[in-house]
Amino acid sequence: MGRTLAARLSRRDVMISAPSGATRLYVIVGDPIAQVRSPAGVSAEFAARGHDGMLVPVQVGVADLPDFLSVASRLKNLDGIVVTIPHKFACYQICTSATDRAHFLRTVNLMRRRADGSWHGDMVDGLGFLGAARAKGVDPRGMRALLVGAGGAGSAIALGLVEAGVRELAIHDSSAERRDALIGRLDQLGKAPVRVGSIDPAGFDFVANATPAGMNDGDAPPVDVSGLAPSTYCGCVITKPEISPFIAEARKLGCVTATGTDMYQQHQSIMVDFLLGIDGER
Repeated sequence: MGRTLAARLSRRDVMISAPSGATRLYVIVGDPIAQVRSPAGVSAEFAARGHDGMLVPVQVGVADLPDFLSVASRLKNLDGIVVTIPHKFACYQICTSATDRAHFLRTVNLMRRRADGSWHGDMVDGLGFLGAARAKGVDPRGMRALLVGAGGAGSAIALGLVEAGVRELAIHDSSAERRDALIGRLDQLGKAPVRVGSIDPAGFDFVANATPAGMNDGDAPPVDVSGLAPSTYCGCVITKPEISPFIAEARKLGCVTATGTDMYQQHQSIMVDFLLGIDGER
């Protein structure tokens, strides 16, 4: 899954050249945006591969997203968009083509400009999340998994868990409509039983937080941590704070954990492959 740890670490030492008029532009769009870690890492990966490109963050609210995408589509030196909360479902709608997993989930976190100026999308959050678990020696096959959050990232993680062979997947979300829609789509695959979950993690081997819970002081935890067992694997999508309160509590219990930064490190090279058009998808 991606490059070795040594290779990823070496990217931190790559000198990113100052942009010129020939630099190809990539943006990561979200609201909020201060928490993202992608700009430095992706820009360094571009430089390491000899590509004159740079990823920069842009904060765009939901109401302004249509106007932003309209302008973005007309910028001739903008080659790609990385998408974060809360825009992953909306950005899928403007993609004229997408990978099978993006079509299945109806969401994207990556967009690449095609030769005709249209957008091609993919959703790789699930690859990064499961890659982080496997890097910690955890294989979800045969496990009982609880996922909290059925948004863009949560949907991708859910699909990844089902395809990885979990014995059962329970999904909890503050929106029953969104939760049930995801369960319905996953049921069509017939790969694992998928049911409604809760914030009680008791009895689960694998617990995934795909919500923003923990980004702000005073946030309620995504699950009732008193129900965690020391043998439970706990993963989280949050990158700021780097160690979310949920992960901090899980570590106190002795759980194996992975942070949002671990997830990002796993899929950085996958993101760059896609943005540069060397992922095999057209």
